[in-house]
Amino acid sequence: MTEAVAAVDLGATSGRVMVGHVGPNDLRLEPIARFANGPVRAADGLHWDVSTLYSRVRAGLSVALQQNPGIRSIGIDAWAVDYALLGGDNQPLGEPFHYRDDRTASEVDATHAIVAPADLYRANGLQHLPFNTLFQLAADRRSGALAHARSFLLIPDLLGFWLTGTAVAERSNASTTGLVSVATGEWDDALIARLGLPRGIFPRLVDAGTRVGALLPTVAAELGAGPDVVVTAVGSHDTASAVVAIPATRDDFAYISCGTWGLVGVELERSILSEASRLANFTNEGGVDGRVRYLHNVMGLWLLSESVRDWEADGESIDLTDLLAAAAAVTATVPTFDANDPIFLAPGDMTGRIEAWFRERGIRVPESRAEIVRSIVESLAAAFAGAVASAAELSGKTVSVIHLVGGGSQNSLLCQLTADRSGLPVLAGPVEATAMGNVLIQARALGVVSGGLESLRAIVAAAFQPTVFQPTGSRTSVTSARA
Repeated sequence: MTEAVAAVDLGATSGRVMVGHVGPNDLRLEPIARFANGPVRAADGLHWDVSTLYSRVRAGLSVALQQNPGIRSIGIDAWAVDYALLGGDNQPLGEPFHYRDDRTASEVDATHAIVAPADLYRANGLQHLPFNTLFQLAADRRSGALAHARSFLLIPDLLGFWLTGTAVAERSNASTTGLVSVATGEWDDALIARLGLPRGIFPRLVDAGTRVGALLPTVAAELGAGPDVVVTAVGSHDTASAVVAIPATRDDFAYISCGTWGLVGVELERSILSEASRLANFTNEGGVDGRVRYLHNVMGLWLLSESVRDWEADGESIDLTDLLAAAAAVTATVPTFDANDPIFLAPGDMTGRIEAWFRERGIRVPESRAEIVRSIVESLAAAFAGAVASAAELSGKTVSVIHLVGGGSQNSLLCQLTADRSGLPVLAGPVEATAMGNVLIQARALGVVSGGLESLRAIVAAAFQPTVFQPTGSRTSVTSARA
């Protein structure tokens, strides 16, 4: 038996609505709608236009339900850390801030004065990122916004609330806030109190696979949905869903979920909270079925997309395929830069910042556009390979293969250079791993498929054949000294 479910997959640069057709021996995705997503500059900073995003989601779901009237479930995933504050009327107190806004700059030191970085890591297990939710909430406290807030909802939970009227927080995404205990998986009441945040705004935590609720009658009527259509919590952090759909047939793998960001790590049964792990800036985020996504954030394809945006702002039309082909044809050695440097976090003038990075260190600046792109891809590959090696060393897990999923899996140059620099085979794809993981969790909740993550991954592996990039070096695995 094959069932149809709808996946809403929202990334930091684009969103999509897809229909998944899932059965014990079947996994197919049907694209329904794609739309742009990006920051909007307002007087008080950088925001998401989540109202417009929601209208595009509804339009996509309407088409999905019209074309597939048998759809029984909708799942929503999105990027992490950002949220809306809702007032007493359950309406947002303004559009959510974008994580690239600089309002948290003054909150990091203030927060660390209350809870030392080492204590914070022991409590939440998260890598330090200046835009983590707890720093954003500190900014809201300082501005007075929290005084007017009745509830707090992360982006996918916000859209689920608008569809169903039920407010929850899915656990994998909630784990990225820095306010969920790494030990218990529940909201850390003691930490929330120490930071002076109102405990009452945080909703009930639920696991992926939980039935959130039926569509509100007005929403069901607008979308043309039947009374039995429900919203199901999935791995609502997009990386959590992507990791579900890695087509792994063995457990000695590392993963790179590559899009705007590159999330590089391994899947574990338990968190790693050592001081070495903290200093390496590795995070312990919640995964589906209680797994730990032990990973490090790398700047990702943001570096390339922002560079292209710079060039297109000058009135040029850029063909990315041609640009990458030119970069692949570069035979001269190009310099690389630190793709993790926070100087590259903000939008705008990416190529100028890359060139400045080299000049400040007395390093030759790439001379042509093709060399700049090659430098970006080489730098990302180096950062990916370094993060895989660190994940293996810090976790004690043997890694013999890298699965690279998401949009970056279409970038053959990046895949090959990652294989070369890591000395490991890179298995590229699926591109739509996040949507696949989303629909598989829904299908399991409906009873269409069963089993743990290994069973779900076997379905993906049977339906999808990755492209294999073999390294040109001699290394065949990255193994911890403790493995």
